[in-house]
This record gives sequence, C-alpha cells and structure tokens, in this order.
Amino acid sequence: MKQEKSAREGRNPVSRRAAIATIGTAAGVVAIAPSALAQVPPVSMPTANAVLSATPSVISNPRRDYNPGSPVSYPDPDIITIDPAFAALRVNNTAIQRLFTGGMWDEGPAWCAQGRYLVWSDIPNDRQLRYIEDDGRVTVFRQPSNNSNGNTFDHQGRQLSCEHRGRRLVRYEHDGSVSVVAEFFEGKHLNSPNDVACHRDGSYWFTDPPPGASLYEGMPDAPGGLRNPMGLLNGKVGQPVGSGVLKGELPSNIYRADPSGRVDMLISEEAFGGGGNGITFSPDYRKVYIVSRQQVWSFDISADGRKITNQKQFADFAVDGVRCNTDGIRCDIYGNLWCSSNAGAAGIGYSGVTIWNPEGKLLGRIRLPETCANVCFGGPKRNRLFMTAGQSLYAVYVNTQGAAPG
Repeated sequence: MKQEKSAREGRNPVSRRAAIATIGTAAGVVAIAPSALAQVPPVSMPTANAVLSATPSVISNPRRDYNPGSPVSYPDPDIITIDPAFAALRVNNTAIQRLFTGGMWDEGPAWCAQGRYLVWSDIPNDRQLRYIEDDGRVTVFRQPSNNSNGNTFDHQGRQLSCEHRGRRLVRYEHDGSVSVVAEFFEGKHLNSPNDVACHRDGSYWFTDPPPGASLYEGMPDAPGGLRNPMGLLNGKVGQPVGSGVLKGELPSNIYRADPSGRVDMLISEEAFGGGGNGITFSPDYRKVYIVSRQQVWSFDISADGRKITNQKQFADFAVDGVRCNTDGIRCDIYGNLWCSSNAGAAGIGYSGVTIWNPEGKLLGRIRLPETCANVCFGGPKRNRLFMTAGQSLYAVYVNTQGAAPG
C-alpha cells in the first residue's frame, strides 16, 4: 500500500541580519524558503554567466530551474512586492523550490505539526502523498484515498479529508481508525466535499460542490443522478465492488458539522450564488472566507458560531487586468489572505499565489510555472508556505505564520 519515493532536501544557511537588511533595501521584496525536490530528473545547471545575464523567473527564456542547488539571485525574482506592506511578510534570502513533481492534479495540502510532515492529495491518482520534513522524502501515504481532495488537521491533531469518491468528510483518529464526520444532510447524500476548515469550538465547516461526480476526479452519479441524468456514464467501471450506486441529490451548499454529529447548512447554493470551494477562518474566528466562482467572499460569524451573515465580495482578483482565479485559501496570523492563483493560458506569469490584507488590498504575488490549486502553512515554525500546483509541490519560507493548525 505504501510506496516510497526519494527526495533530498537542501537547506540553505540563513545570512546575517545585516545582509538581509541590505537585500531588502535594494529590492523592497521578500523571497521564499529553501526546500527539497523529489522525483525530478536531473537537469543541467545554468552557467554563472547565464544567471548573471538573465535574471531567472517563471517567464524567462530558458525557463527557470526550480531544482535545489540551481542558482537564483536574491531576492527571488518570482516573489513580487505590490504594496510596501508586503516587505514585512517576505524573506529576502531564500528561494522558491519544487519539492515534488509527478502528480496529475495536486490539491489539499495540510501540515501535521506533531509528525513534521505535509500530506496532500493527488486526486486523479487516488492517493495521498506525504512530504517528510526531516529528510525531504516523499512517500505514498494512502492509496486508495477515495479520491480525497481537501485535507486539514484539527485542533487535536487529527487529519480530516474530503472524499470525492466516498462523498463524505472523514477523520483519521489517533488510534488509526477512521470516523465518518458527515455523509448525509437531511437524509440525502452529499455531493463530493471539497475543502474543510476546523473551528476552535470543535466544529468542522466544509464546502460540497459536484466535481467528485466525474470520471477523472471521483465516481459518476448512478443513472438518474443530478450529474448523470441520462444514465450514460457508468460509475462501476474501474471501481471497487459496490460502486456506482450513489446519486447526486443536493445542490452545492456550505455545511457545519457539529461535535455532536449534527450537520447543519450554513448557506444554500442558491443564496450564496454558486457552489463553494476553498474555505478558511480569520485568526479571531469572527469571519469565514469561502471561495465561489473562483472568487473569495467573506461572512460574519454569529456569536454562537453557528450562523453566517453579511456576505461581501472580498476582492476582484484582477491583477494588471489579468483574472487570477482562486481555489484554495489560508489566513496568516495577521489576517492576511494567501490565495492560490490560476490565471490560465493567457496569464503567463500570474499563476501561483496572491496575498491580500484583511481589507482586500493586494500586497504581493508569488509566481509559479504551474496553476496553483491550494496552499497551507507548515514547517516546525509554521512559517513555510506549501503550494500544490498542477503536477507539483512547491514551498517557500515567509515572515509570518499560519493562523490555524493544518
């Protein structure tokens, strides 16, 4: 079931504070952290002259090499300051590195603080992968994974996973057993939980759009389901015995799973204006941010933590006239929102991560050569930003910390 994949992590020594200050003054930008690369074939290193004559970046020609040990001028040219406030969030003497490549659609990164590893989903390959921080290895963590998508760790250190094929939210207990947190709402089966956030009151908030009812990322509806009304798709093909019998019955609502086991709808797809995707809380748990239609919307949370009101669009996600659509999101301790970015084929150089302050002002960007699906904070100090992007996992150190575990 487990199959190891090798990866070696290189750690770059941190320069003295004076050197950092010099770099920061010269560039006014912050950079990313050292990390390790797994399963990437050897590539030729650019010569020193080539590096000096052409600053490497995601839009450079030849394209930048993200392998550890490849020269990158500090500050990293693909970490871009838009607002001066971003200078306080950057690290100038570190670089973006690719830790792994070889997935098909990498999603749902989550950091286990006790185990010091990152887990994420490779949805079409029906597996969860694990990056082990102490030696940089990448291993197959769970396979099959029921085409899991979003993952996180709750305040008790237990992993939660949103299952596409299982059409449920599950929790992996400390003793190794698996608990089903949510599978039905008012007697009807969920669609395919996408992302989950853990409230400090012990509840789990999650989104439930329909992408899991597909051949590529999960299992089609049984004939007559909402996503297979003509019954032409066969959900039993290539699946375990007993598959292909679930039907989509619900719209893409947003839910709250109470510690008691009760599942309540926070907002309907109709009232929200679309199906939900990424979800995260503000550091004080007074707001929740939810992605819909590849944009972020904010809601106020009631004092009892059971209702949401005052829906507002957080930002327009247009950067230099390019639409930087988002999917997965996380808040840092200052309330800034770190958002994955998918700018499409027309937005070369705009896919990666966008960073916004609590008022919805763009602070900075991180450019990646692939569409970024999701992000999370991790590392022993929770100051390393992990980014699942297309077929790969990237990471960079930042001068802030994630606001919540996982």
